[in-house]
Amino acid sequence: MTLGLSASLGGPLLLAGKAATDRFPAEIAAAIRAGRISQEVLARYLDMLKNPFLSWLLSFPGARARLLADPNFLFKVGIELGIGLTMKLTAEYTKRGDEFQSQLDFVLANVIMALIADFMLVWLPAPAYNLTGAAPQATGALSRLFSGCPENAFQRVQPGNPRFSLLQRGGAVVRNGSKLAAVGFFASLLGVGVTNGMVALRTSLDPTFVPLNAPQDVLTMAGAYGLYMASSANLRYQVLAGLVEERGIETLFHGKPAVCAALSFAVRTGNTFLGSMLWVDFLRLLHLQPKASS
Repeated sequence: MTLGLSASLGGPLLLAGKAATDRFPAEIAAAIRAGRISQEVLARYLDMLKNPFLSWLLSFPGARARLLADPNFLFKVGIELGIGLTMKLTAEYTKRGDEFQSQLDFVLANVIMALIADFMLVWLPAPAYNLTGAAPQATGALSRLFSGCPENAFQRVQPGNPRFSLLQRGGAVVRNGSKLAAVGFFASLLGVGVTNGMVALRTSLDPTFVPLNAPQDVLTMAGAYGLYMASSANLRYQVLAGLVEERGIETLFHGKPAVCAALSFAVRTGNTFLGSMLWVDFLRLLHLQPKASS
């Protein structure tokens, strides 16, 4: 159900004690008058305003668009960061064994890199609610090329918004892939660079120190991780957020948030495990990790 101007004084507005659309932020008020926001989404927005933290997040356009499109967005961020942290620490402990505590500095560098990547893998492909009904204003040539693309290639079209063309949906994959390539490159550059620097520093201070592995080539690993993020990770998270969750889980179990949360946890855990295996295979494909080291 969508709200036109005549309906803007009823439903969730009256329940929230709102008397007119001019009591809302300009973007929300304009969406109500134009019928671009459903009663369900408007009620969700009013409910989130009651939480100080969510109210603060709603002041940021990117976060607002994602929270309006998906009430479980923050939960999914928590899932990814929690799973990523757990799996990374488990892998580090398995690899380092008794030296885990003495090498916490290296572990920290690797974990930070992984968490940055995990957060962006949730943020960039997440479906977003377009309140304006038009593509954002773009300045650069590349921005104008992708300005009409959705955040997720498979996301639904919200009320009052034009349908996405097949080219625009394909453009979402390319645009997010380019962003994830940059995220992966710089996250790896930070993680590998810091790790190599600490290895060099510790070796100079303690001649008896023997690192577990030879220092990695910073630019080579950064390029490899950027390419992996743009291809495998990008495609998997586009499908996960748009098809599996929004069009699958949240459609079949609409109105059952506990079931949706449990299923999201399960599929995201499986996706993270799959991604870990594919990353190893990707390194082997590029001859950056021998098979015996797996």
